[in-house]
Amino acid sequence: MNKRIWLSLAHMGGREQDFIKEAFDTNWVVPLGPNVNGFEHDLEQFLGKNKYVVALSAGTAALHLGLVMLGVKAGDEVICQSFTFSASANPILYQGATPIFVDSEKDTWNMDPQLLEKAIVDRKAQTGKYPKAIIPVHLYGMPAKMTEIMEIATKYNIPILEDAAEALGSQLNGLKCGTFGQFGALSFNGNKMITTSGGGALVCSTEEQKRRVMFYATQAREPFPYYQHEVIGYNYRLSNICAGIGRGQMLVLESHVARRRQIHDLYVRLLSGVKGITVKCNSNENTQSNFWLTCILVESTICGFTANDLRIHLEKEDIESRLLWKPMHLQPVFQTSPSYTNGVSEELFSKGLCLPSGSILTDEDVERVVLAIKSLL
Repeated sequence: MNKRIWLSLAHMGGREQDFIKEAFDTNWVVPLGPNVNGFEHDLEQFLGKNKYVVALSAGTAALHLGLVMLGVKAGDEVICQSFTFSASANPILYQGATPIFVDSEKDTWNMDPQLLEKAIVDRKAQTGKYPKAIIPVHLYGMPAKMTEIMEIATKYNIPILEDAAEALGSQLNGLKCGTFGQFGALSFNGNKMITTSGGGALVCSTEEQKRRVMFYATQAREPFPYYQHEVIGYNYRLSNICAGIGRGQMLVLESHVARRRQIHDLYVRLLSGVKGITVKCNSNENTQSNFWLTCILVESTICGFTANDLRIHLEKEDIESRLLWKPMHLQPVFQTSPSYTNGVSEELFSKGLCLPSGSILTDEDVERVVLAIKSLL
C-alpha cells in the first residue's frame, strides 16, 4: 500500500529539540526569552537591508499589527490583493476598515499594478481620500511586481504592508521578499517554508517601529509600576518554546528553499510536453521564487479533465493536492467590498492546482505524483 503524499508537511532539521530543551531547563516557557530574541536576530540577519523583526503568534497577527502601526481605523479603505488567502484581508475588518480588492496580472499571479493605480484614482474620486494602505501578496512564493507597485505607492504616498507569508526565501532583484514595504508579514504555520508550530513575524523598517510593535503585541502596557493601558493592545507575542523550534528551523531554511526549488524543477522536467498541463515558473530572470508550492494550470479543453477532476483523482491515489485560492472578491463574506477585476484570478482559480511540494518529499514521491497525473490522460 502506498504511503500518503502530503501537500506540504513540516520538516524538522534536528536542532529544534536542543533549543526547546534549553527553554525548559532554564524555565523560559513564556512569550519572551532567549529563543524569541535569538529567532528575531536570525530572521533579521537572513533578511538583511537593516530590517527589524518582531516574532508573533501568527502571520495574521503580523498583518493586523502592521495595519495598527499604519494608523488604519474605522472608515478607512485598504487595498488588498484579491487572489490570496482570507488572512490577508481579515485584519482590515478587525480595524473596522473596508478592503478594496484588486485583481492579478498573468505573469506572477499577484496584484496588477495597472489595476492598482486605477483603483487608487477611483477611490479618491469616489470618497475624496486615498486608501490608507496597500497589501500586495507574494502568492505561493512568487514575488509580486514590487518595483511597479512601490512606484505607484510612492506616487500617491500610500504605505505598503507586504504579505510575504508564503515567500520566506524568495527574492526579487536580489532583495528578499518581506523587505520592500514599510512593513512585511511572515508566517511560520506548519505548512510554510519553516515552522514554529504556529507563528509569524512583522518586519519593520526602524528600531522604533519594532519597539512600538512589541508594545502593542504585549497588551500595550505602559511603563508604570502597576498595570496602566492608554491604548488597546493585543496578546500576540510568540512563545519562547515555539521560538526554539524557529531557531532550529533557521539552521535549515536555506536547504528547505533549495529542496523546494529542486522539486519544482523536477515537476517542470517530468511534466514537460504533457499537453494541457502548464507548470508555473519564475516570471523573469530577476525573480527567484522559493516555490513554496508548485502550481499547475489544467486546460480541460486540451487534456479532457478539470483541475478539480485531477484533485479528486490524486486523492484516490492517496496524494494530497489543493485548488488555488478562491479570490476574495468572490467570497460571500466580502460581497459588499468594492473590487477592481480583470478576470485573471477567476480564470486561475478555475484552472489551477497546487501539487505536493514539501521539502521532505523524495524524487520518487514527485515521480509518483506525475505518474498519477499522466494516468488520467
